Amino acid sequence: MSKRVTSQDVADLARVSRTTVSFVLNDNQRYTIRPETAERVRQAARELGYYPNASARALASNQTKTIGLIIPRDPEYIATDPFLPQILGGLLEVLKPNSQGLLIEGVDHDQQLETYLELTRAHHIDGMILMTPRLDDSGLKTLEEADIPVVLMGFIPGSSLHSVDIDNRAAARMALNHLIGLGHRKIACITNAAMPYTSATQRLEGYKQALLDAGLQYDDNLVREADFDLRSGYLQMKSLLESGCEFSAAFIASDNVALGAYSAIREAGLSIPDDLSIVGFDDIPLASFTQPALTTVKIPAYEIARQSYDLLRRLMKGDFPEEKAVSLPAELILRRSTGPFKG
Repeated sequence: MSKRVTSQDVADLARVSRTTVSFVLNDNQRYTIRPETAERVRQAARELGYYPNASARALASNQTKTIGLIIPRDPEYIATDPFLPQILGGLLEVLKPNSQGLLIEGVDHDQQLETYLELTRAHHIDGMILMTPRLDDSGLKTLEEADIPVVLMGFIPGSSLHSVDIDNRAAARMALNHLIGLGHRKIACITNAAMPYTSATQRLEGYKQALLDAGLQYDDNLVREADFDLRSGYLQMKSLLESGCEFSAAFIASDNVALGAYSAIREAGLSIPDDLSIVGFDDIPLASFTQPALTTVKIPAYEIARQSYDLLRRLMKGDFPEEKAVSLPAELILRRSTGPFKG
């Protein structure tokens, strides 16, 4: 068995100390090392096939080379959410070229403060992206005061944290205007989540504003709150259909929730879009393959992920953009789940 190459072997070949080897190979910026010396160390490491392990690199550079994606939901949500893979794909695409790893942490609502404190104080990560933030998150103040860079993938009014999101209100108005343009006047709404989630609040506000702009009356009886998943979409659509309230279309602020609603509509013996027109939100991959294919608001998930990481990377380097909130455009994707009002 061949002898394992050590940093001392590299130091001997390069005729420097082990400390110099550590500083060069771990990119430690605390001390200035002459370029020719640094190149000699790198050449020796290449010849010997030596690579510092992750623990040594973290110790020498005071960096973990890992960022955290924190999701304030339980593990079951993380395992079943069809939108999350698009976010992960976008993050991994930009993390790999920068030799950084990703820690994914699901956090129950009542454990947010403790989790944030543990992650920031123990230095498990160099920076944090908080996905789908909540208005009632008791740990947000802690993150604002923490000595670790944080980016919100979503928006919290009044927060000092940097954020990347879409204009949820404008996107919801775009969905409603499509239905209104088809002649629908009584339009139900099922939110993507409970109201503490800012995306749910903002999409509902967009729904209300579009009705107001069109001279239509808002009816609280036509609104239901879902919980991100298929089952909640099924139950909330079933509740609407059994309520006796009349409506010819529904804006459902999550594709996953909308697919659950499809089941309730079919169970009631109704047809999409002949009896009910449906507009979703997210444009998950399954939206174009369900029957009928779902008209939906497309969120640029990959771009949100990439820009969240780019912003976090700037913060980790000490570059603090003056503009706190990045807002990306959404797009209405027309498919077969909407049709004209038939009276």
